[in-house]
Amino acid sequence: MIELNFRVKDRNRPVKSYVVLAVVVLGAQGIAAFVRLGAVGFSWLAGGTIALLAPLLFLSYRSWSRVGADGITICWGLGRGRTYPWREIRWIDVRETKGQGSSSYAVRMFLEGGRRRSLPGLYRSAMHPTPDFDEQFQRVVNWWELSTDQTARVQPPKQFRDRLTPIVLGLVVVPAVTVLVIVVALVVLPPH
Repeated sequence: MIELNFRVKDRNRPVKSYVVLAVVVLGAQGIAAFVRLGAVGFSWLAGGTIALLAPLLFLSYRSWSRVGADGITICWGLGRGRTYPWREIRWIDVRETKGQGSSSYAVRMFLEGGRRRSLPGLYRSAMHPTPDFDEQFQRVVNWWELSTDQTARVQPPKQFRDRLTPIVLGLVVVPAVTVLVIVVALVVLPPH
């Protein structure tokens, strides 16, 4: 079989309407920051934003996955990556994450020790539609099935983090933070 390569820089093609919306929002925020903070404050804000985002974008751009005879190799932007041999991979599936009316999908593998690893470069979302996602996922599964014994393939049971969606997290975190702020305001801070 042919080795599969999924490089984020080759596959990451955001939808133009999302890019335009992001530029408009950032432009409006930049104008508001310039008016409120002045030239020096705006420069610090813009420089800090660039200093935080540039390394993340650089690492994301350099991320990749490779599927071949030796197993699955993943790299999150630094170094040569790590290869997980086929004998360590117990299951491969697609994780769906729902949020704000849309879903995103990422291919992940489950290792023999219970660890999970997502495959960089092999995902689909509203912002990054990948028309061949299902086909590429099936090609990864075909490699896995040809390279492992059927008895070694064990679907892991659902864990707590599988049920922890952004909506559930929001329903738990927002009330907890609200209660914490109220307690701090009423108990810790003395009234004047």
